[in-house]
Formats: sequence, structure tokens, C-alpha cells
Amino acid sequence: MKKFVKVLAIVMIIALSATLLFACGGNEDGEKTAAVKVIDIDLTEEEYAFGVDKTQPELLADVNAFIAEIKADGTFDEICNKYFGDGTPTPVKSAALDPAKDQLVVATNAAFEPFEYTVGEDFYGIDMEIAALLAEKLGKELVINHMDFDAVCLSVGQQKCDIAMAGLTIKPDREEYVNFSDSYYEASQKLIVKGDDTAFDACTDAASVEAILNTYDAATKIGVQNGTTGQFYVEGDESWGFTGFAATCVGYKNGSLAVQDLINGGVNYVIIDSAPADCITESINAVQ
Repeated sequence: MKKFVKVLAIVMIIALSATLLFACGGNEDGEKTAAVKVIDIDLTEEEYAFGVDKTQPELLADVNAFIAEIKADGTFDEICNKYFGDGTPTPVKSAALDPAKDQLVVATNAAFEPFEYTVGEDFYGIDMEIAALLAEKLGKELVINHMDFDAVCLSVGQQKCDIAMAGLTIKPDREEYVNFSDSYYEASQKLIVKGDDTAFDACTDAASVEAILNTYDAATKIGVQNGTTGQFYVEGDESWGFTGFAATCVGYKNGSLAVQDLINGGVNYVIIDSAPADCITESINAVQ
């Protein structure tokens, strides 16, 4: 009888352990389920460029020459390797704005890792390292002006800043405010879902993802960063050929807030630029 009770107790402990494992987000292999995941399918094709003050055509020429130079000599690849490979990111510092000095004033939204973000008082990111090198090339002091993304082009158009460097997609309506430089990076939008969401696992291309998104009505909420391609893609934009979806588009100041709200149940999905999507999900999963 004692032997039976002992065996029964062991069985109950095993069953309880399994229950706790799955309750904590585990799977049958004992691995923890990621909080969120990126569906690795490009939903759009777009190009990033810098937005230059229309009253400074000489700066536009300098920027285009600089882009060509850093692409030709491998500098751009070295910078990207710091954020996508095994390199070490270099901190960039901003000087205080001083009209009496010869300065390059950059408008950005420093919540768009790996292109621009902050750690303490330092700026990091692909765009920020390019900005530092550009200012050095021009013999100017670098000033970085962090603001909401949807104010970046406007600030340049109002001559409050010289150039917008913010993971900025070339888009016709933004040309009202800035002259775009040559493209320096090819980008896309990607879908982020909860880690246990399998609805899109069988998708193989953008059309198959969109076919599922088109089945949802306004009760489904999709998070985006305000003023970005993700918002235009979800809401629809005739100039881009985006038909949009019936789902409700919910805007956030940055992609991290959107993904955190996805985890909290505030939205069902998030659509943001591919590189930030990877960075954000990796960071969030690391601390869950």
C-alpha cells in the first residue's frame, strides 16, 4: 500500500510539473514559448533616404556624394555590421544647438533601433553613425534633434533642421517638405504576432498574409508607429498602391510601445519596419 501511495505521489508531481510548464509558456520539449515573433515575409518594398532642406541644394549634393563614398569604400557595410553582425556599435554625441557655430542639425526619432536609438545621453544606430561621419566630412559640429517621427520632415521643411535622418522611406507627399537624397537602404514592413499565434505559420508570401488580414473586420486591431509606412499600409494609401484593411489601425509613438501593447492584449497584431521589428522582438523575448 505504501508503495502504491509513493508511486501515485510521483505521478501527481510529474503531472503538476507539466501543468506548470505549459502555464508558464512552455512546450512539449520544455522550451519557453517566445512572447512575440516576426512573420518573416516582406509585406512591402521600400527605400530609405535622407530628407534634405530644400533651400540647401549644395547640402543635397554633398550628402549624395557621401552616400556613394561610404558605399564604395565599405564604410556603410562596416556600420551595418555593428548592428546586424558581430561589430560593436559606436556612441554618437550631440552638441548643443548654437546658431553662432557651423553646425549640421539632424532631425530624427531616436526610437527606431537599429537606425536610431539612445542609451543614456548617447545616440546609437546606423543613421546616427552616418550622421557623425557626414558632419565630420563637412567640417561641421553635429546636433541631433530627437522628436516624434511625424514631425521629422516638417521640421526640415520649416528650416529648423538641415536634414532628416530617421529610417525615412522615400514617399511623394514627404517631398513637399524635403528633397530626398539617393537611397541608402532597402526596407520592408513585417507582421509581428504573439508567440503562440499560428494563424500565419503556413504563409509563404505577402499575398497569403494579406489574404488572412483581409478576413478581419474592425474588431481586430493592428498596431503601427504613427506616420510610418506601416500606418499607410494598414489604413490604405492610394499613392503607394496600398488598399488597406478593414481592421482598426492603432497608432503609437514608436514600435516598442505597439509590441508591448500586443503582449498586453491591446492590439492583435503589429506591423512595423523589418529591422526594428527584429530588434524589438529580440529585446522583449530576452526579458520575458
